[in-house]
Amino acid sequence: MLQYIICFFISMVPLIELRVAVPTGLAMGLDPRILYPVCILGNMIPVPIIFFFARKVLEWGKDKPIIGGFFTFCLEKGHKGGVKLQEKTGQGLYVALFLFVGIPVPGTGAWTGTLAASLLDMDFKKSVLAIVCGVILAGIIMGVGAAGVLSLLHM
Repeated sequence: MLQYIICFFISMVPLIELRVAVPTGLAMGLDPRILYPVCILGNMIPVPIIFFFARKVLEWGKDKPIIGGFFTFCLEKGHKGGVKLQEKTGQGLYVALFLFVGIPVPGTGAWTGTLAASLLDMDFKKSVLAIVCGVILAGIIMGVGAAGVLSLLHM
């Protein structure tokens, strides 16, 4: 049980998220039928908090000494990236969000995707659906990759 709890909390950590938690759990020999839902839930818990509050925190801190420059940078970068993404994808913005979260590349994931959705003023429910589907896809990709690596190590 403790190992599942560890994987749950790993899934909540920004940048590594479920992409590290799933291979870690599989390496520990955990049952994938339990591991996947645990990691998906852990990865999704921060999503509403990020969606509704991260932008407010960034806007609050943009004119503060020390943190202001970084917060302004995050807001400007997110806005510019969002506008560019909207221009390129048009109606396919939620599909792009799904793929952004689902393809496990450094710098992508539920945290970053949720922040982008918030900065773009995307619909919360549609964004969460795209993000959870992306998290599931990332989990499958990481699980298949980890299973392949683990099977090679046991040869």
